[in-house]
Amino acid sequence: MAARHLSRRIKLKTAEVAVPWLTRIRPVRGLERFGSDYGGWWVPTDLISRDSVVYAAGAGEDVSFDLALLRRFGCEVWAMDPTPRSIAFARGVTEPRWHFLPFGMWKEDTVLHFHPPADPAHVSHSATEVRGRGPGFDAQCHTLTTFMKMLGHQRVDLLKMDIEGAEGPVLDRILAEGTLPRVLCIEFDTPQGPWSLRRRLRRLEDAGYVVRHAEARNYTLTHG
Repeated sequence: MAARHLSRRIKLKTAEVAVPWLTRIRPVRGLERFGSDYGGWWVPTDLISRDSVVYAAGAGEDVSFDLALLRRFGCEVWAMDPTPRSIAFARGVTEPRWHFLPFGMWKEDTVLHFHPPADPAHVSHSATEVRGRGPGFDAQCHTLTTFMKMLGHQRVDLLKMDIEGAEGPVLDRILAEGTLPRVLCIEFDTPQGPWSLRRRLRRLEDAGYVVRHAEARNYTLTHG
């Protein structure tokens, strides 16, 4: 177990350092960081307005990014997270423009098993990796298009994904269906080498996305 965790950390750190050097990052006017040091993201403010539809997949116990966006722009935010601790945390958020759905985001509509984190003090569970010991939990997951149908949205202006390794399959489904959010904020948390992550970014670039900012493994991209 310890050797696997060390290998994971090495792959993540190597990709974190190397991939920005391999990627053409093209900053855009109006880039600002919203949220806490831990849970914040860089966003092109010129692309967000009061009418924007914002999805935040992976809430954990830090929704400072979501709340900063809605307070700055007046938009509504729909957050998704099936983790029991996140569900309990969401009950204490009283902002009426912040909406919470106790589901995961995935490449299909199905029930997945979520494995506990390596550190029991952490909140995030993963459907794609066995990181720690413990029973975990099962939860319903949905695709982006299913969430849009559930909520009656024709578009998503910003999609944030911090979903503990599930981002790859979700992005594959999004690209296959062609339902492309205007802004993507993605944490690439799958333990993969630099060239694998660079290929993932290349697929997004081939679909019309432009990398606007990279902070550790958090990438902001825009489309169109």
